[in-house]
Parts: sequence; structure tokens; C-alpha cells
Amino acid sequence: MGARIDIDIVNHKVVLAERPRGTPVLSDFRIEVEAVVEPARGEVVVGVDVLSIDAFIRTVLDERAYHGGVAIGGTVKALGVGRVLRSNDPSLREGDAVFGGLGAQTISTCPAASLRRIDDDRFPATTYLGVLGLATGVTAYIGMTHVAAVRAGETVVVSGAAGAVGSLAGQIARIAGARVIGIAGGPQKGAFLVDTLGLDAAIDYKSQNVEERLAELAPNGIDVFYDNVGGDILDAALMNIAERARVVICGGISQYDDMANVRGPRNYLKLAERHARMEGFAVTHFPDRFAEAESALAGWLESGQLVMREQFERGIERFPDAVLTLLGGGHTGKLMLDLR
Repeated sequence: MGARIDIDIVNHKVVLAERPRGTPVLSDFRIEVEAVVEPARGEVVVGVDVLSIDAFIRTVLDERAYHGGVAIGGTVKALGVGRVLRSNDPSLREGDAVFGGLGAQTISTCPAASLRRIDDDRFPATTYLGVLGLATGVTAYIGMTHVAAVRAGETVVVSGAAGAVGSLAGQIARIAGARVIGIAGGPQKGAFLVDTLGLDAAIDYKSQNVEERLAELAPNGIDVFYDNVGGDILDAALMNIAERARVVICGGISQYDDMANVRGPRNYLKLAERHARMEGFAVTHFPDRFAEAESALAGWLESGQLVMREQFERGIERFPDAVLTLLGGGHTGKLMLDLR
């Protein structure tokens, strides 16, 4: 064990106390405090400034998860940005701003090689969790541009359209010249999609029949459906796809509370009827596209063609509440936890 850095510096971390049975509850998490020690060779100590609250966090609470399940008593996984406090690796210096898998904690000790130095002079550090974030903007860009291969003049529908990935996916389709319909919950989110993001129409799944509204708004069918939700929303979209449609599975947040019993689409035979395809993806499958995605996203952000609403919770003790807010759809845009 290394030497203590400073007797006044301690780490507050969120650990998994119990595996959720269905929707997580606050008692599934616990805050623990630990001393911070000098980093071993190749490691750095990072003061965590902001954490990204992402849907994948729910999946890692299960033992068997694509992103690796968190052990009982283990620190909950989360992406974040912060500054290097101590470095025992020549690639990073004290004071450098960094992005990476810092975990749900206030101080992160991790391999320098697992982090990326970021330029927070060009953009605020939170941009690297949102528009330029791997799990957010880069995911939206790759899914819409390379998996869906969206084209001008097409009709595109995005579910979870007021969330972080969905709001960017819809805007990317709009920039490409497509007609874009967003699905979200509540009139305020619908207004956000049309008035702020510039989408052509919005469907309120809480008060409207999604299948019927899609038929009205897309009478010639949906060319691209970018899905972040799954379940009934996916089934409604499948009933309205056009010939040669592309259904892109980015996420399925409606299914994450019971991954052992995921409900598949009832209407998948529409794919055969319409000579359409459904394709899932994870952003990690496209490392050769990251630089392209960041360049395009940065350009659109600087030109004002792309906007990202940021919503913050504050304090490490609010991490569990923030995760529950995300899962319940109680946010608009990018949800983050400010630890500064």
C-alpha cells in the first residue's frame, strides 16, 4: 500500500450494496469513505469534477453485463472528467484535464493509460461527456451516420429523443437533411424537440398512441428508426417502416430492469415484409471512426448547428438519485453529477 497523499484528502465513493431486483432503489447503493494514497508507477490520482449519468450504469449493476458487472461492495462504474492531482506516469502531469472511466467517486486512482487528456480551453470539460462524449455524441454520430447511413430527404424517427444520445441523433439527422420525428414523454419535452432542437415533429408517448401518430406523421413510412427505448415503442415503429428501412438498436432502456427476461419485438416480421433490416451496435465497435465523429461534432457545435442541454445534480451523495432520475426519464438532454 502506498503512502498517504494528504491526511485531509479522502475519497467518497458509491458502492453497490445490493443487486437491484427490477428498478433500482436507493438502498441498493452505499457511500463509503477511504484514504487516498500515492499512485503506483503508471498510475495517477484524479480529482473528479463531473460524472456522466448514462443508461449503461443500470446494466453494470447486474452480475453479468456487457460492460462488466460491478461486484457487491465495488465502486459503481461511471465516466467522468477531472484534473490530475498526482501523477506517477510521464504521459500525464499534475493539473492536466482528463476524461475516462473514473467511477462514481470524488477521487479516482487509475492507470494513466486508461485516461485521455482533454483540451478544456476549446470547450468546457463537460462537453467531453456530452456532445463529444464517447457514450453520447460519438455514439449518436456513429449510429446515425454509419449504421443508419441517413440520407437527405428521408424520414427519421428517434425514440428517447429528449435524452442525451437521442437529442443529438435527431439533430445529426436534421443536419443531414432528413425530416425528423422525435418520441419523448410529456409536452415540455415535445416543445424542446421542436422549438430548441429544430425537429419537424414530436410524439408524446405518455398521452398519444405512438403507432397511430407515426402513421399520421409518416404516411409513406419510416426510413430510419433510431431506437433507445425498445419494448412497445419499437413495436409501434416496426408497424410503420418503409421499404428498405433501417432500424438501429442503440439501446433499450425500457428493458434494463429485467435483462434476464428481455422482451423482443412482436412485429419483427415487418422487416421481411418491407425488405428492411435491424442492426444493433456499440460505439466500441467503431474505434476507427472516433476522430471523424469528434471532428464533425465539434464543427457543428462551434457553428451553432448542434446544441446540448445540460442538467446537473450536485454532490456524490446524489449519484443514486441521479441514476434513478435518468431511468425514470426525469431529465432533458445530458444528465450529469457535479462534484466541484
